[in-house]
Amino acid sequence: MVKPADRFLRRRTRTRAALSRRNHGRVRLSVFRSSKHIYAQVIDDDAGRTLASASSVDPQLRGDLKTGADKAAAEAVGKLLGERAKAAGVEKVVFDRGGYRYHGRVQALADGARAAGLNF
Repeated sequence: MVKPADRFLRRRTRTRAALSRRNHGRVRLSVFRSSKHIYAQVIDDDAGRTLASASSVDPQLRGDLKTGADKAAAEAVGKLLGERAKAAGVEKVVFDRGGYRYHGRVQALADGARAAGLNF
């Protein structure tokens, strides 16, 4: 019997492999979603470093958010990440949703990043 965690890892691996086949030199916007918060970072896989990051526990957002586990928080994190990525000189990324469906908080984060000027 396959455990849910194993299915998640399989989905995440499949998603990341598909992204690596078609990233064409772009950096990766990676999302992690927990039950209470959401985290995102822009990663340059070739250099092996994180260029920008944001989360719902970030001091800039912490006071403004009611909770870190809703769509409003995810959109705010996406906007903050987009601003930080633009400041780091990044405009084009590939969106790595991990093993999560492109729905709800993950989609809200992507929409916030697009609103801040990231292209994907």
